[in-house]
Amino acid sequence: MSVTTPAPVEPTDSAQAGPASGGVVVRAASAWWVLIAGVVGLLSSATLTIEKIEILLNPSYVPSCSINPVLSCGSVMITEQASAFGFPNPLIGIAGFSVVVVTGMLAVTKVRLPRWYWVGLTIGTTLAVVFIHWLIFQTLYRIGALCPYCMVVWAVTIPLLVVVSSIAFPVGGNPVARVIYTWRWSIVALWFTAIVLMILVRFWNYWSTLI
Repeated sequence: MSVTTPAPVEPTDSAQAGPASGGVVVRAASAWWVLIAGVVGLLSSATLTIEKIEILLNPSYVPSCSINPVLSCGSVMITEQASAFGFPNPLIGIAGFSVVVVTGMLAVTKVRLPRWYWVGLTIGTTLAVVFIHWLIFQTLYRIGALCPYCMVVWAVTIPLLVVVSSIAFPVGGNPVARVIYTWRWSIVALWFTAIVLMILVRFWNYWSTLI
């Protein structure tokens, strides 16, 4: 009589904890990424807020991230899109990334947060990704300038969505979800490649002068 050994299951970024724990176990790599992404995003948002205040106090002030005609925070900060909801956009980043930093600290110290919390964080991060893609369109095709600190926020928010969604929604036995999980970082790489290509094409007249 033969005994069938079940195939090993590839670990995902989270696992449902036992009834006694009442929370989700998060892998160390995922916990650290949440914390690092939160810190980087918070610092970028805070810097943008300070630069915005400097411009309000002194309209002739040149922000530290205004490097050339294309990489120019100042050109972006004075637009209507920079205050999409009636106040400077970086304030949203300060609030949102503060939550991410606290979450990352709890995860790193192995505090088990309930799954509904991670689902809520995934929803919030999804809305953030939608918002930054609206901003990407606006900066490329309406404003015609790029904000380096804003681009840092883009760079951490997209992977952050991948990580928190993997924690909130374990793959389990869903074959489609497993394929997406397996190729998630390849998808992110293609995602960034598409954004970089759009930037290169949109400002090629300027980039070509630097070659």
